Amino acid sequence: MKKLHILSIIALIMVGTACNKQFTDYEANSNKPSKVPPSLVLSGILSDLNTIKPWSDVMRWNQYDCCNYNYYGNQRYDWGGANLTSYATLEDVEQMEQESIRLGGNPLNPYTALGKFFRAFFYYRMTSLVGDLPMTEALQGKENLTPKYDEQRTIFLHILGWLDEANTGLDSLINHPDLVNTSEGQTLRNDFYYNNQLDAWRRVVNAFRLRVLISLSQKETDSELKIQQQFSDILANPTKYPLLENMGQSLQYIYNNINKYPVNPDNLGFDATRYNMSATYLNTLVSLNDPRAFITAEPATQQLTLYKKRPDSITAYVGAPSGENLADMSSKMSSVDTAVYSLRSRTRYYSNYTAEPGVLVGYAEMCFNIAEAMNRKWAAGDAEAWYKKGIQASMGFYGIPVSGAGVVSKTYNKIKYDIPFNFDGVYYTQATVKYKGDNTNGLQQILTQKYLALFESSDWEGYFNWRRTGIPAFSEGPGTGNSGKVPLRFKYPDNHRNANATNWADALKRQFNTTTDDINAAMWLIKK
Repeated sequence: MKKLHILSIIALIMVGTACNKQFTDYEANSNKPSKVPPSLVLSGILSDLNTIKPWSDVMRWNQYDCCNYNYYGNQRYDWGGANLTSYATLEDVEQMEQESIRLGGNPLNPYTALGKFFRAFFYYRMTSLVGDLPMTEALQGKENLTPKYDEQRTIFLHILGWLDEANTGLDSLINHPDLVNTSEGQTLRNDFYYNNQLDAWRRVVNAFRLRVLISLSQKETDSELKIQQQFSDILANPTKYPLLENMGQSLQYIYNNINKYPVNPDNLGFDATRYNMSATYLNTLVSLNDPRAFITAEPATQQLTLYKKRPDSITAYVGAPSGENLADMSSKMSSVDTAVYSLRSRTRYYSNYTAEPGVLVGYAEMCFNIAEAMNRKWAAGDAEAWYKKGIQASMGFYGIPVSGAGVVSKTYNKIKYDIPFNFDGVYYTQATVKYKGDNTNGLQQILTQKYLALFESSDWEGYFNWRRTGIPAFSEGPGTGNSGKVPLRFKYPDNHRNANATNWADALKRQFNTTTDDINAAMWLIKK
């Protein structure tokens, strides 16, 4: 009995002690460090840059390929809420910057300079998907659980400002050694894209800025955005605004045997025949007698068996309309020997784990953006020269010879075919390819070739460029859902409506004059 009494007293003391603890003492996660080197946070941010991978749903919405088997997917655009998880990455950007200063970095250091670029990159992606977004009041945590939505125009002004500041900051760090010290916060580490080379990042910042400016083509008369002036200033001063000079300088994710290319020998038996090429992409290549068709696709077996064509015949390559009824597409692909449409190249994409880099911000795209700006008279220069550079860069990415006469090798069913190819002497002399001048026809050529160069890469850019220009014509029909239309935006995620209802409704009313979150409504970015 005495022993029981003593235990009771001890228990009461322990409860009393626990009650004296503050609730915040229990909020801390002892398994999650609150302070880490900025280089460790950087690694996660860099991984998040590559969230959209080749052969994903996004690439089907870009109309580069199709799924012909409903168990694995479809081409439907019945979009719900957008994936806006980049807000979590933006929180990491803030932490990275804070940690860099805590560990001896000056207010300007590699992490804070790159932080400007990361903000621009992620906000550009998110606002382009939905429209207005919380920005100036975002990331405040429990201090503000209902942030207001900034207008899309305001967000783009911030994006362009951040990119300018990133370029200026990187320039200072590169060219002013007195700003550099050896502290943990002042030394860039763990950069698996460019091995901590700030000059390489600076080129990416400026190439990405050209992408943002081109995306604003409907707003070229906006006196505050100054799109034409900014584009012209960048091209006129390569010392102040260095740009990418070749494909090797592109921001690209290199796959290896650990971080495997999404399509690889591991899934060959599961889905190699469940996916086929899209007409929007492949049939455009065929119409241009473009050898990229041989590299990225296989001949449609129906063309080989029924029509007796060879694998080195460009007309043996056939893409499926994304708008086709899925049951019809599936039926046409049900027989291996008489498949109507071309599969993705198993030789290229399923034979190893490192098929090709995933390009995030590429040199070829930059060339076409410059050509488009010159075609639009935003900047002085030779649009045709940049147009040709873009095509050559894209073809070179696939190993296609673009200087003099050569061959394009195609291996199909273990048989190798060498296909003669001459870029200047044959391919570029075609009326469909040779630049038609600084006019609407020339602009259409630039935009078409840019779309081809963005194949299975560069995030949403294939779709974004179609939405902005209508080029190339996207396939629509029962297979795309949404009453046979390609939508213009995503809805906001459900948690926006549930947790921030007043500001959510205000944002819809301001943008679309309704409180309906409509995927077919046109956001500010694409309104003339």
